[in-house]
Amino acid sequence: MSTAKKEYKRITVKTLVDMKANGEKISMLTAYDYTMAKIVDGAGIDVILVGDSASNVMAGHETTLPITLDQMIYHASSVVRAVSRSLVVVDLPFGSYQSDPKEALRSAIRIMKESGGHAVKLEGGKEIKDSIKRILNAGIPVMGHLGLTPQSIYKFGTYTVRAKEEAEAEKLIEDAKMLERIGCFGVVLEKIPSDLAKKVAESISIPVIGIGAGPDVDGQVLVLHDMIGMTHEFNPRFLRRYLNLFDDMTDAIAQYVDDVKTQDFPNDSEKY
Repeated sequence: MSTAKKEYKRITVKTLVDMKANGEKISMLTAYDYTMAKIVDGAGIDVILVGDSASNVMAGHETTLPITLDQMIYHASSVVRAVSRSLVVVDLPFGSYQSDPKEALRSAIRIMKESGGHAVKLEGGKEIKDSIKRILNAGIPVMGHLGLTPQSIYKFGTYTVRAKEEAEAEKLIEDAKMLERIGCFGVVLEKIPSDLAKKVAESISIPVIGIGAGPDVDGQVLVLHDMIGMTHEFNPRFLRRYLNLFDDMTDAIAQYVDDVKTQDFPNDSEKY
């Protein structure tokens, strides 16, 4: 298959399906605010995920569970205002869709209307099938999320690799096929064996985006703050740091503090 990069003025859910069909890999990063989203979009990213990882990255919570629907809408609105090319996918936060399909639809409608996001993402398979179908029936694009599902961390008790056992692997494959069958435009696979991720990607026609799922899927996603090295405590095997901003920013701020203390800043050229 061709791997030539095609220029797209605007990425849509159809674009992603076409990219998979054409053998072009899909790039995806998180963003949570206007300034970062402007940079990410301008650099040519295909998909921006306004992830519930904002709970960890932006608010300092231990898990993704505390973030609210109102907070997700705030972050998504900030991102959407910055974007001119990327597809913006917004996570539905914990508690906004799991128990009641009607509540799931209300949550998705709020995100679409109040933030201007282009699609929503939900964690889970057949357990939330009715919620996904209700959202899809309203004309809202949905991306699935299987494997390690951080909103279920207290059920699993660990962030270890998922679907290593045959039964869980088979369920994951069936869930992926179900997500395609009911109309999802793509699915994220998080922290599962590479061979299983490849099998899933080959078994469905919608894009499969991996995070800790190996190279044989249709695209990759990372948390932006991890990828550019603003965070430094989190070091999973799948993470490649393209910058080390933690050290760079720390050094720059320390230099600023020193310049202020020694009255080097501002100098004659920096005053009116």
